[in-house]
Amino acid sequence: QEWGRFLFPDQYDIIDKHTQSGLELVEKYVKFVKERTEIEQNYAKQLRNLTKKYNPKRGCKEEQECRFSNHQSFLDILNEMNDYAGQRELIAENMMMNICIELTKYLQELKMERKTHLSEAKKSQQSLESTYKQLDSKRFEREWREADKAAQYAEKTDQDINATKADVEKAKQQANMRTHIAEECKNDYAAQLQKYNKEQSQFYFSDMPLIFNKLQDMDERRVRKLAQGYVLFSDTERHVMPIIGKCLEGVTKAGTNVNERNDSIALIEQYKSGFERPGDLDFEDYSQGINRASSDSSLGTLGTPKGPLELLGKNRSKPFWLFSKKSKFGRDPLSYCLKEINKTVKPRISSFRTLGRMPTVTEDFGHLPPEQRRKRLQQKLDDIGKELQKEVDQSEALEKMKDVYEKNPQMGDPASLSPQINQTAQNMERLRLELSKYEVMDSPLLATNPDAETSLMAVSKCTVVIYLYLLLSICVSPSSPDGTHSEEGTPDSSQAIYAEFDDDFEEEEELVAPIGQCTAMYNFPGASEGTITMQEGEVLSVVEEDKGDGWTRVRRANGNEGYIPTSYVSISLSK
Repeated sequence: QEWGRFLFPDQYDIIDKHTQSGLELVEKYVKFVKERTEIEQNYAKQLRNLTKKYNPKRGCKEEQECRFSNHQSFLDILNEMNDYAGQRELIAENMMMNICIELTKYLQELKMERKTHLSEAKKSQQSLESTYKQLDSKRFEREWREADKAAQYAEKTDQDINATKADVEKAKQQANMRTHIAEECKNDYAAQLQKYNKEQSQFYFSDMPLIFNKLQDMDERRVRKLAQGYVLFSDTERHVMPIIGKCLEGVTKAGTNVNERNDSIALIEQYKSGFERPGDLDFEDYSQGINRASSDSSLGTLGTPKGPLELLGKNRSKPFWLFSKKSKFGRDPLSYCLKEINKTVKPRISSFRTLGRMPTVTEDFGHLPPEQRRKRLQQKLDDIGKELQKEVDQSEALEKMKDVYEKNPQMGDPASLSPQINQTAQNMERLRLELSKYEVMDSPLLATNPDAETSLMAVSKCTVVIYLYLLLSICVSPSSPDGTHSEEGTPDSSQAIYAEFDDDFEEEEELVAPIGQCTAMYNFPGASEGTITMQEGEVLSVVEEDKGDGWTRVRRANGNEGYIPTSYVSISLSK
């Protein structure tokens, strides 16, 4: 079915309006797709902003929670939604490229083609109208009328008896001339009419049908291209549906990956301290007159060290003389005091009250519980190892470059690399020192109970300073056992006193009698200062009972003494 065959050329205006309506439809569809792409882009942008809003920032507290499966699954969902937003952007981009831009370009071509066809049709119509205007039938009619009148006048003159021969000849000549003119007009009119009929036939049977067929072909191509745009509208989204499906499957997988049991285990591994549970507090029977020192907490309390006057016994009313015969200090009073300090200071175990405070962050992570300290030290060692490896690789690269420069001076000056090589060597040395330092910190001996060791050392230092101050005060005291005053700066008397006590009054420290026995139920390494190792089933003598801090002082058969956890032994006290 062709337009040129079945549509009359006079329906040119109808075809003009129809083709214009088709082009407007293409423009309308392009505008529709553009608005759809804007919606997709805005949707993708909002999704990206949403995922960015709920993604934890680097180094924040939420990022540390990602080791739990429910937190990690939420991050996986955010990542999948970010990928989903990317697919929506891809849909918008493909629609813009494959539909909007292509149809807009094709629409411009159609407009130019339509304009050309309509211009040809208009030109053909104008040519036909011009030929029709040249068709002068009235002149031919007028001339034949004049010729007919001239012929009638000549005939009338010829029959008139009064007319002269000259008048008759003149009338006949006039009639012949008019007839000749009429014949010429007839021939001209016939030629013009033939030309017009030919052009009209060409206009109606050739030119306009051909133009209509071209417009029909253009319109059908427009419809076909528009139909392809309709199909692309769905295919563009269908092509990314598998990826969108994978994103949705990732969201489902994130939900199925949540494991509440593993989260509980991860929490234990993250915050496991390694501390022992506190033992039960002993009942203090005040009705029997027993006044025992109790700590304000079952954990984390140091034993109260004895003062200098308490070391002398109960007889405090008598004048105190450092070098009397009854003195327990012996030849070296400072060593005796330090030994007593070491006896009275017990290892420190951090209590829950101590853990609740904000500890001071130290370089060796001593403020952390043992398990956390070990993990942090191991992480620090790994980081230093990576940095050291980078510096080693850089050093090797610089050495190779220097070797190349030495062999090929035109490529560069080897001396220009010396500052970088020296700096790299310094960095390597610094990192090796740090690595060695943290390896020592991570050793099993220090990792057993770093908090107890640190606390004990700090308290011991403070206690030693106090005792030394008291001893110096006593040593320079002007009082003597018999109430007399000694002169300062007399070395002979001091040497005599020391010699006297060296010979006659040196006494060994008496061991405290055991108050019971205990049997070890578990192994105890005794790695901290002040503690003693213990094997399961070993029998030890109890020297000092637990005073509420969870530690009991025991003694082996060979005389070694130290503290052990009360909960690790079964104690039987002597009655």
